[in-house]
Amino acid sequence: MAGTADRAETASLDDVDRQIISELTRDGRMSVTQVAQNVHISRAHAYTRIARLTSEGVLTKFTALVDPIKAGLKSSAYVTLKVSQHSWRELREELKAIPEIHHIALVGGDFDVILLVRAIDNTDLRRVIFDQLQSMPGVLDTQTFLVFEDVDTR
Repeated sequence: MAGTADRAETASLDDVDRQIISELTRDGRMSVTQVAQNVHISRAHAYTRIARLTSEGVLTKFTALVDPIKAGLKSSAYVTLKVSQHSWRELREELKAIPEIHHIALVGGDFDVILLVRAIDNTDLRRVIFDQLQSMPGVLDTQTFLVFEDVDTR
């Protein structure tokens, strides 16, 4: 099948793997011992499973979730971009260099990219959108959706 060489192989996950992933998604600092207890398996089995999930790329990193308001980022928005198609790779690297951009997604539909932008206030948010994003070569149009409240689903 054309294009399959570029795709990563999907890991085969069973119920225990999914439970481990759920536990670590809920609390990435959870000890292997606590994961084992919560999933009702031995510590050695949990350790082996976590190591396999990591080596297969299912678990890619352990990170802290930051409350943006408490971290001084009081203004958030999703910004959509329409971009000229030939410029996506270069544009992606430029977007990754902007510290206020917390997530980048290439999508299909009425626009090409969705960004999550977090800034210290609306003035800073305006600077990112008008001075940085709209001035990038390859960006044809932007649309901004202000975030009034973040709801954690995990």
